[in-house]
Amino acid sequence: MPLQKIPYDSLEPLIKKHLETKERPDGTEQLIKELKVVKKRGNLKKSELEIICHWKSARAIRLIKSNSEGIINKLSKEALNTRSEKRKMEFFTKLNGVSVPMASSILMFIDPKRYGVIDIRVWELLHSIGTMKTNPKGVNFKFNEWYRFLVIIRYYAKKFGVTSRDIERTLFYVHKDYQKGNLYDTLKK
Repeated sequence: MPLQKIPYDSLEPLIKKHLETKERPDGTEQLIKELKVVKKRGNLKKSELEIICHWKSARAIRLIKSNSEGIINKLSKEALNTRSEKRKMEFFTKLNGVSVPMASSILMFIDPKRYGVIDIRVWELLHSIGTMKTNPKGVNFKFNEWYRFLVIIRYYAKKFGVTSRDIERTLFYVHKDYQKGNLYDTLKK
């Protein structure tokens, strides 16, 4: 198992002890600044989607590149014009190469105050302390799993007076601190 025993049985003390409110010097903060224009413009350009793909998972780049500029503009505009989280996710995941984690990355770059990135690390950590009960491997996320994650990180963001990205990033790095072995070892079992 790639995750050591987490010495917390609930999320609040874990976040309180490990809260990270600054991006690490890996270029993410600069990308967030550069991609703020997407929210104002109301749609995503193909080059911006490719940048997000490289940040999240470069393995999907061939599929991402197969989307036309027009379809990216259209679907991202639809996603950004709805208040429904379910519809946002539906529009973004219609794009080739965009799964729930990639869509959550798009949303995080557009609005880090309200969104964080769902991924195997964050999910595995939440599952290990009992916050999440389904999908122990943290793969093939469904809307309901992402939405539960979103509600949780928004709750703690409000409670601690930080962004949703801050909460998600904290969980990501706590997982890295407690990880042993390879991240994807549990997927082989």
